[in-house]
Amino acid sequence: MNVSLSPSDSVSEALRDALAGLLDGLPPTKAAQAVDRLIASYRGTTPTDAPVLRDRSDVVAYAAYRMPATFEAVRAAVGALRDVAPEWVPGTHTDIGGGTGAASWAVAEAWDSAAATTVLDWAEPALALGRELAAASGVPGLTGARWQRSRISTALRVESSDLVTVSYVLKELTEQDRAAVVTEAARAGQAVVVVEPGTPDGYARVIAARDRLIDAGLRVAAPCPHSGTCPIAPGTDWCHFAARVSRSSLHRQVKGGSLAYEDEKFSYVVATRFPVAPAPARVVRRPQIRKGQVLLELCTEDEGLRRDTVTKRHGALYKAARDAAWGDEWPPRR
Repeated sequence: MNVSLSPSDSVSEALRDALAGLLDGLPPTKAAQAVDRLIASYRGTTPTDAPVLRDRSDVVAYAAYRMPATFEAVRAAVGALRDVAPEWVPGTHTDIGGGTGAASWAVAEAWDSAAATTVLDWAEPALALGRELAAASGVPGLTGARWQRSRISTALRVESSDLVTVSYVLKELTEQDRAAVVTEAARAGQAVVVVEPGTPDGYARVIAARDRLIDAGLRVAAPCPHSGTCPIAPGTDWCHFAARVSRSSLHRQVKGGSLAYEDEKFSYVVATRFPVAPAPARVVRRPQIRKGQVLLELCTEDEGLRRDTVTKRHGALYKAARDAAWGDEWPPRR
């Protein structure tokens, strides 16, 4: 792979360039077939002792297809952490089950700093490619990262770290290993970010992780305005958000879509051991903009789920409501 990146490139642009370079020499049909097989594997049940990414072809195809979406979802989650703890900067970061390192790219962009990052994964081909991408990135927080093969299971032991990320990995684990990994993340981290697909079962895994983090003494920082019970009745709905992802040619080839983008749906929780200022409320559905008013579906600190109608008579708040997006804090910080 030959990727030339300028230090002035943004992290997201650097990632797109690096992933485009990966596909040089890999036949498009082979890449598409690998992605189809891997998607089928991830939608099934994967035992803890069987990494899904088997070789370089698998890893290249899946990285080109999935890394941008994972990056955008984790970027949104760590952005929420930055919003509630604006003065906090992690000096160390551990990415559990990080594979090719999408979450580490998101962390490097979020704090624009050279946090000492360690990526843990059981698939050596994924770690090798992640190391290659990071080395080519020119991003200080990535070029010095450590890539360590580790069994993501009850056997996992993590060094103490300011920030621990666990993204898109819990589905691959057995229930016992899932609980153990979240417990270990809570023990090791001052802040823990868990991200899963924005599906009902992904949300269920996030809620289980949220409960475990709270039981371990952490407080919920985002997206929830509180550390109490989620106000969504089990089985009636699920909390999730969306991140806009630019589609690569491989995305369009595999999905047969014509749009230049897609929305990655994800669920997440951020919890910390240090004091934060959570949002008083969070927009949990796309705002509905109507003539002279905006309808906001909110999760609130004290009242659970609530709908607010913001009209022109609310002045500056009405303008803020028209600019509000799904997942934003409400009201916006000034």
